[in-house]
Amino acid sequence: MTIHATTIVAVRRDGKTAMAGDGQVTIEDTIVKASAEKVRTMRDGDVIVGYAGAAADALTLFERLEDTLDEYSGNLTRAALELVKQWRTDKVLRRLEALLLVADADACFLVSGTGDLIVPDDDVVGIGSGGPYAVAAGKALLRNTDMSAREIAEAAIRIAGEICVFTNEDITIYQVPED
Repeated sequence: MTIHATTIVAVRRDGKTAMAGDGQVTIEDTIVKASAEKVRTMRDGDVIVGYAGAAADALTLFERLEDTLDEYSGNLTRAALELVKQWRTDKVLRRLEALLLVADADACFLVSGTGDLIVPDDDVVGIGSGGPYAVAAGKALLRNTDMSAREIAEAAIRIAGEICVFTNEDITIYQVPED
């Protein structure tokens, strides 16, 4: 069984970070859910997290990230680095299959179980089946418009949904700091 679905994109502009995700879950060639929420907030809305991959695995990682954020007093960089270390070295965690985007007002990271903690070169990063489409749209909008981070993230998901069959337009979006 091949599970596809997910487009998550994060955009930074003018001191704000927005993250958006679509709601489609697909197994093989069937859409089994259209309104999944793959983007969430932590620490009273100060941190945004989105995932691609196995939902149960991602939720386990969300819990670990929350714990490490508490341990490091909300310092996302330290918490993300610690999560990567745990994920890579723990015998149970290393079997988890997911990718995370984590962001706050100051930083955005792509986190994987293979030990990756990637800071994107640009102010746009994406994961999932439609991630590359959303990133391309986001980069074009960031370079050629005055749209806000939130507007770009939403538009990028909508554009990805026009191209990627595993992406829909049921969008969850959060921004830090909120307007």
